[in-house]
Amino acid sequence: MNERTVGIVFLFLGMTLFGSATPISKLVGEGFPVFTASTLRVALGALSLLPFVALRFRENLRELSGRAWLEIGLISLFGMVGFTVFLILGMQYITGVAGSIIMSTTPAITALGAFLFLRSPLDWRRILAIVSGVAGIVLINLFRHEFDDPDSPYFFLGVVLVFLAISCEATYTLMGKKATETLDPLFTSFMACLLSLPLFLIIALFTDFQKVDFGAVPWESWYALIWWGVGTLGAGSAFWYSGLARAEGTTAAGFMSVMALSALVLSYVLLGESFQPIHAPGIVLVLASISLMSWVHMTSHGRQDS
Repeated sequence: MNERTVGIVFLFLGMTLFGSATPISKLVGEGFPVFTASTLRVALGALSLLPFVALRFRENLRELSGRAWLEIGLISLFGMVGFTVFLILGMQYITGVAGSIIMSTTPAITALGAFLFLRSPLDWRRILAIVSGVAGIVLINLFRHEFDDPDSPYFFLGVVLVFLAISCEATYTLMGKKATETLDPLFTSFMACLLSLPLFLIIALFTDFQKVDFGAVPWESWYALIWWGVGTLGAGSAFWYSGLARAEGTTAAGFMSVMALSALVLSYVLLGESFQPIHAPGIVLVLASISLMSWVHMTSHGRQDS
């Protein structure tokens, strides 16, 4: 398997694992408050990556330049903490439908950022793949929520906060792309988890940590929390950043639509959500987007290599 194929596989696996966070986080939320769970999540993510970076940890740490520290710091601050905080706050003021539509633009925002700031190519084929993926995400998510009352006095504030959340998610990918140009992807993922841990801990201590009765937390929530940290954050970040190191930023943005597809399928299995006919064209559009972006990635590199 060549590097281009490996990159596609890693990007797909990374977003598949990230997508599992949606149904898993609902199970976690049944036993833990948000910020305490988030703190435990990044701690588990760091612990799961530690065995893979321990041997060369001191060497990698010595090689960190000031710019690399800044990039990893931005990943932690915006991509992990900022995304979580802005999304939780924003969704208090808008409906699930509105939030899903705004979140659906994440691949497009990320691709635009990669084009503007990383000079990643954005030709008509990549644009078509990203548009198809966004359309598929909208169809998948639009009919997974009840159309509850949207008349919130802070509706526009909620929209702004959720948009800031997806901007943080884009930062997570763009800064990760920059960082993995010089750093090991596993080490980058580990350091991002490690640096975000004290930030989440401070927030948890001042918000909801005192509300937790750990003895009353059901085992199902503990199992879900372990997967939320080890699977979605630890392994998901490792695969995603390993794929980013092998692909253009705009190509990676196209694979972000996989997250919605993974969340949908696992919601059928874990949460018992019912299949809606409108999901079918959404799934087809997402799969078409992934196939087109994979083909673009393989052929464009092929031309560059020849």
